[in-house]
Parts: sequence; structure tokens; C-alpha cells
Amino acid sequence: MTTEIRNTIRFLLNDRPVELADVSPVQTLLDFLRIDRSLRGTKEGCAEGDCGACTVLVGRLLDGKLKYESVNACIRFVASLDGCHVVTVEALAQPNGPLHPVQQAMVDTHASQCGFCTPGFVMSLYGLWMTNAKPSVQEIEKALQGNLCRCTGYAAIIRAAEAIASVGELGKDPLIVEREEITRQLEALRDGRRVEIGGEDERVVLPASLDDFAVVLEANPKATIVAGSTDVGLWVTKFMRDIAPVVHLSHLEELRRISVDANGISLAAGVSYTEAYPVIVRHFPQLRELWDRIGGEQVRNMGTVGGNIANGSPIGDTPPALIALGASVILRKGARRRTLPLEAFFIEYGKQDREPGEFVETVRIPFLDETDRFAVYKITKRFDEDISAVCGAFRVKLDGDGKVADVAIAFGGMAGTPKRASNVEAALKGAQWNDAAIEAGVAAFERDYTPLTDWRASSEYRMLVARNLLRRFHLETQETRNIRIDRTVAVAM
Repeated sequence: MTTEIRNTIRFLLNDRPVELADVSPVQTLLDFLRIDRSLRGTKEGCAEGDCGACTVLVGRLLDGKLKYESVNACIRFVASLDGCHVVTVEALAQPNGPLHPVQQAMVDTHASQCGFCTPGFVMSLYGLWMTNAKPSVQEIEKALQGNLCRCTGYAAIIRAAEAIASVGELGKDPLIVEREEITRQLEALRDGRRVEIGGEDERVVLPASLDDFAVVLEANPKATIVAGSTDVGLWVTKFMRDIAPVVHLSHLEELRRISVDANGISLAAGVSYTEAYPVIVRHFPQLRELWDRIGGEQVRNMGTVGGNIANGSPIGDTPPALIALGASVILRKGARRRTLPLEAFFIEYGKQDREPGEFVETVRIPFLDETDRFAVYKITKRFDEDISAVCGAFRVKLDGDGKVADVAIAFGGMAGTPKRASNVEAALKGAQWNDAAIEAGVAAFERDYTPLTDWRASSEYRMLVARNLLRRFHLETQETRNIRIDRTVAVAM
């Protein structure tokens, strides 16, 4: 069967349709807005998805419903926007009309100082207001994790967020009022075709379906796969890498499916952190804090669990926890699939057990047993929106006599890959779960890891932290002790 092909990218930009036949694989949404469309309210600050000055909203259809999310335009590629609605700060206030309630609240509370970061804050607060008209301070702070104000205006910005509901009515917001019409226009853009743009050196492909993606990748095994672009975006903006040919996946609904059965959770590889959050924290409440500290809201909206695994970074947030939970991945090449324990997927730095043309299709996470004790700890220089220096995950099962029947310990930041502490586990297994066993495990860390020194942490610090996290986990499992662990402060280095 021949797949029909379209040679243009089509999306809505504020209130106008856009159709592009000439799109570079490395063209970012930020550059398109500022250079091609002179929409300069969206600012460039860091060009790495860290400061939020470039925040815009992107709406897309999922299961027929229109959903808007804040994203970083600096690392979002234009080619990934097919079938989307992009909303910039210029669209908020109507021509010759009053300010949007979010903007007016910022004015009323004197929440803008130098003004450079203000459009990004406005768009992040707009995204929050659309889903939560009366957020708590905690919810506001979470929504603003990915926005930095160098003038330290956070207190006033939070007051603005609290004041929005008193300034305007959500039901009168243009995006709410026009949602049916926007939905209709986006549905009209969906023609089920594969999109191909550019020659071999500039080629961009958006597969028509998951099966079509398998066909495309098998024929182009060296293609760069882009799901959320939270990593690949930096390859372009910071390292000036040539990533063509590029295959985009964010439009494939089949890769955004979540299913739950009696044994565990299955996440299709394109599920974002935001989409995974409700089901993850419902079944694994121990992962709530880790999930809340993955980047900022914009990064969680864009980044995918499958992408975090597939790129094989030794400091990826999710692999240590998922390895300790006994997760597995389903890999696909063409029509053939194979299942692999997640810990076996990582071979060495920059190398995973993935054949040319093969991709991560599904992540499978088994439920904990009622007797399992599980925790994960992320150690960073700052609490929010920072990359791990060390991330440790621990799961232990005790038998009726208080001995270790099963144990899994995995770390990120301690080796060239996310890696289990097999010697530490061996020292603990079968032993009484007490201080003596823990110290025997602590002594085995050097047989498992030889961490590197870099700007995030020294080798000595990483080893000390890893050992102390095992001690901490042991203390937290002692239910009869009155121990209070302060989780609100990041470990300083």
C-alpha cells in the first residue's frame, strides 16, 4: 500500500493559517516568530529551554480534544508543529481593546520590572489559568518553575497569578470562546498523510502513523528521531549539530497512549512527563517529587519518557527509578518487536542495545508489591529545574524475619550509563535489614562505581552522596523510629 505524501507543514499561528513548503530541519519556532513573522514579544534568553523568556502556548488535538500547553519556542522545531495552534503573547490583547486579564494582573501588581522575562511569565500564567482559574501558591510556583526573573520579581508575579481570577472571567477568554472553531480548523488540517520536506541534506519527515514511522526509520536508520526536542533542541542551539534527516513524532497519537492493567503501567514512548504524571503519582506516589523536579513546566510538556530513556544519558531523571522498579522496554524494528529489561538497554556511554532502524516503542512499569519499600532521591545544586549530580533509586523487600528477600538499587550520575549497584545489592541480599548490613553495602559501592568529576560534582562528593542515600533510605524504612526528613531543601555542593 502506497502512503500518500504531503510536502508542506500546516498549522495555525494566533488567528492565521500558515503553510510552509520550505522548512529547515533546524529552524526553531523562536527564530520563525521573531525573524520570519516579526512577532518579537517572544524573547530569546538562554536558547536551551531553561529561562522561559520564549514561552508560547501550543494547542493540539488528542483524542479529538484541544489541549494547550506552555512550551519553549527556543528548542521547539517549526517542522514539529504540523496540525497545531501556536499562540504568542501578541494574541492576548484584542486590537484596540483592553489588556488580557493575565496582562492586567501583571500591571496591577507591579509584577514587571525590566520586562524582558514578562511575556514568558504571562504565557506560562495564561496556560495555568486555562486549566486552573484559582490556583494555589504551590500550583503557581510549579507552573513557573521554568521561568526565570533576573530582577527577582517572583513575589509580585505570584500575586499577579492570584489576582487573575478577579480581573477577568475564564469563560470569556478568546481561546475558550473560539475553541470549537479552532478545533474544527485543526481537524481540517489532519489529512492522514506522511509529510516530507526538503532534499536529502535538509530532509524532514512526519510519518503518517506508528506503522509508517517503523517503515520510515527502517529505510533511514541514521535519521535523528525527535519526540520532545528537549535534548535535540540543544544539539542545534548550543552545539550547532547537523541533525538531518529528521523524523518528528510528537504528532503521532499512537505514541501518546497510556494503559494500566493488573500488573503495571504501559507508557507509549511519546508520552510526555505531563501526560504521564497523573497515572505515575497515583500508582507510584514515591515518584511525585522526582516528577515535579524534571525541568520546568515547559520541559515536562515537551519532553517524553521514551526519549529520556532512548538518548541513554547517564544523568537522565527517569532511568534510575524505572530500573529499580524492574521496568522493561519494547523495541520495534519494522514489524518485529522484542522486550528488554531496562537495565540491559544501557550498554556504555553513548551506546544502547538498539539496532539500526530500531526504536523504543513502549515502556512497561510493573507495580510494586505491598511489601516493597521504594524511594528515589535527586541531588542537585538548586532544587527546581536542574540536572542531577546524583540520582539514586532504592527498592527492598523484606521477608517475615526482617531479612532482605530482594533488593534493587540504581544510580544516575555515577557511571557512563544509568547503572545498578550489583555488588551493593549482593552485600544486602539475605542479610538482616539493620545498620550492620547497610554498612556492608556502603563498603561495596567502590566495586560498583567510579564516578567522574565534572562541574556538577566531584567524584568524591558523588561517592559520599551515594553511600549516604543508602543510609537515608534505610532510616526512612524504619517505621518505628520518629525520623523527620526535610525534602524541601536541595543538598548544597
